[in-house]
Amino acid sequence: MARVKLEMPDHFTFSTELPVRMRFLKQYHYGELNIEGLGLVMTDSVIVYKAEGFHGDQIQVDVTVSDFNKYGCDFFYLLSNRQTAVEIAHAKTGVVFFDYDARKVTPMPERFRNLFIKVATES
Repeated sequence: MARVKLEMPDHFTFSTELPVRMRFLKQYHYGELNIEGLGLVMTDSVIVYKAEGFHGDQIQVDVTVSDFNKYGCDFFYLLSNRQTAVEIAHAKTGVVFFDYDARKVTPMPERFRNLFIKVATES
């Protein structure tokens, strides 16, 4: 079986310690089920382990959003040992926007897209 490769972005627009996605969204006054009135559904996920992590390690998680398309985008995560800066894992989750009332995938809110394009260009 071939190894999965994951191209990581050059810049990350957010850094936190776990829990990851909810804190990231909350920083922008969003929630997983409330982004401009829509929710998110995860469509795929990739994790590439780079080094060992141990019980008690403080893990720093850097997050960014990119690869926008009509219906969704990708969240990229860089997990590092906070004390040594050793990269422990690279990860990505693909998401689409979902209207839970209509029960269907829906186009990404323009305001969400514009926010993260602006944030990416400022870093």
